[in-house]
Amino acid sequence: MSVGSFSAGLSGLNANAQALSVIGNNLANINTVGFKASQISFHDMVYELAGANSDNPAQIGLGVGVAAITPVFSQGSVESTRTATNVAIQGNGFFMLNGADGVSYTRAGAFTFDAAGALVSPDGQKVQGYTTLDPITRQVVTSGAPGDIVVPPSILRPPVATSQFSAISNLNAQALVGDTFTTSVQIFDSLGAPHMATMTYTNTAAGAWNYDLTVDGGDVTGGTAGTPSSLATGSLSFDGSGVLVDVDGAAPANVSITTPAWTNGATASTLEWKVVDTAGGINSPLLTGFASPSATSSITQNGTAAGTVTTINITADGSIVAAIGAGHSQVIGQLALVNFTNPQGLYKIGSNRYAEGPEAGVPNVGTAGTGGRGTVIGGALEQSNVDMAEEFTQMILAQRGYQANGKMITVSDQLLMDTINLKQ
Repeated sequence: MSVGSFSAGLSGLNANAQALSVIGNNLANINTVGFKASQISFHDMVYELAGANSDNPAQIGLGVGVAAITPVFSQGSVESTRTATNVAIQGNGFFMLNGADGVSYTRAGAFTFDAAGALVSPDGQKVQGYTTLDPITRQVVTSGAPGDIVVPPSILRPPVATSQFSAISNLNAQALVGDTFTTSVQIFDSLGAPHMATMTYTNTAAGAWNYDLTVDGGDVTGGTAGTPSSLATGSLSFDGSGVLVDVDGAAPANVSITTPAWTNGATASTLEWKVVDTAGGINSPLLTGFASPSATSSITQNGTAAGTVTTINITADGSIVAAIGAGHSQVIGQLALVNFTNPQGLYKIGSNRYAEGPEAGVPNVGTAGTGGRGTVIGGALEQSNVDMAEEFTQMILAQRGYQANGKMITVSDQLLMDTINLKQ
């Protein structure tokens, strides 16, 4: 008889033993945050010809081998942790980490701040993201390479002087000449001190208004306390459809305003009054002149007072929003997310981390909710995706496979002994 049955049986023992090792590792990590179960697949070994006495090839296989052991990146369940710095990914993508051993990736968002205020993973890897803010919009700039996210807790944050404000308002087309409407917006100077600016609209004719932006005279040099001090004046015109068509004798455009120096020592402010919204390259007026009571529906400005970061919140696009002082919040960073063409090509390196390999493809770095990357959920963690019932089923199959191959070796051994005994 051929000893091929021994080698075939031995290969079956080795393959099923590896399958049991994979299953055991999956079950051991059933409560590991962000863990992705692995699955094993087999392939048959090369064949040898047993003879050529028929039209079809007569072949005998040489056993079984392990074809692949690949992670399964199905979504794990998301559970709330009530910890603001914990983050779960809903969909595709990985968080990007950086440490002594270079860049790595993870699905486990059990992040905290270290003593220096850096956002880190449990094993001290620095979480990567974007922290540069646009000086005008105060939005995070996501172009360029991501870096460490550092938010020192309880550290005094410097003030941000108001450089832009807007008020979405309607000026009543049925107003009489001389009628006025006022709306106010709080702005901050370079020292973070608040000032109440009041915009007064005065009707001068049908569809025509004058505006006058004032602050208390005691707030600016050269003014008188208790008396309004004008910062800017001008005119507005609306057409027969209530659409803004003229600002200061020209086509609607944002108005630039420079204040006097403030009496508290703050430098003069340069303000942009957003009369039109230029998002998407289309000028959309924020002022209307419809036959409806004069009213302001929304006021925005981009300044903040000095204050300490008291709490943070992470939104669906990965933005880190900090509460600074009382009633003020500011986006101070944004998490970077990475996806790969073939995530199964990543290498598991322990501590819930993966290293990129050439099989995974080029990392595509960006933000949550863009480029095929999933969204994130703050204050939550993605649990292991190990299915216990599935693992137990595969365990039984691997056990039976191991037992069958062991029996094959026993039977082959008995046949070999019987063959030897024929000579006696």
